[in-house]
Amino acid sequence: MFRRASRLLLSFVMLMAGALAGVGVTAGAAHADSCYTWNRTLSQGSSGSDVTQLQIRVAGWVTSGERLSYDGQYGARTAAAVKKFQAAYGLGADGVAGPATFSKIYALQDADCTPVHFSYAELNKCNSDWSGGAVSAATAKSNALKTMWKLEAMRHALGDVPITVSSGFRSRACNNAVGGSATSRHLYGDAADLTGSPSLCRLAQQSRTHGFSEILGPGYPGHNDHTHVAFDPSPYWSAPTCGI
Repeated sequence: MFRRASRLLLSFVMLMAGALAGVGVTAGAAHADSCYTWNRTLSQGSSGSDVTQLQIRVAGWVTSGERLSYDGQYGARTAAAVKKFQAAYGLGADGVAGPATFSKIYALQDADCTPVHFSYAELNKCNSDWSGGAVSAATAKSNALKTMWKLEAMRHALGDVPITVSSGFRSRACNNAVGGSATSRHLYGDAADLTGSPSLCRLAQQSRTHGFSEILGPGYPGHNDHTHVAFDPSPYWSAPTCGI
């Protein structure tokens, strides 16, 4: 709460300073954000690292089975994801990312860029430095951030109900200790095991429309007590008890 209030105060001060100095506010910069600030409106045809940052935050707003690329290219799929994000939060759904869209994103993220309802600590109960997995520590942590934003989208779509993550990133040592597969996506940092309420089947069914390409749940061996979601280059869904 304090961090968000501080960001809002900083935003007001910067906007006032710009106005007093006769400096126009760049389209798309709704206010300064301590995580990341967009400085222009983005639409189809835009490209760059700011598009990639946007894609990370809207990748959970896709159609069933679809995955949004983090390629920095604002194409039709990115526009469609932005439109769904906008509609979900009561904004004008035109597929163009401008001040209103960025303001909502700013309100949804903390200073470390994680969505407000999830944290790095939840996605890594193995070690403190993200090392020892199948990819570099930096990549594992980056993958976890992308997973959290998809989970944030799913949480909101489910009515803003809490989602409990029982396991996220694992080093090879942590994965071996729990009997995980040698090819587990947990080793890449892009997997999350979900428990609690909503039901495991509801989580498995809902996750199909939020960019997860690997979904394993009740009825799949070893997954009757959790729903596993991940980003796998080779999509695979199996939760027979849930009709998946």
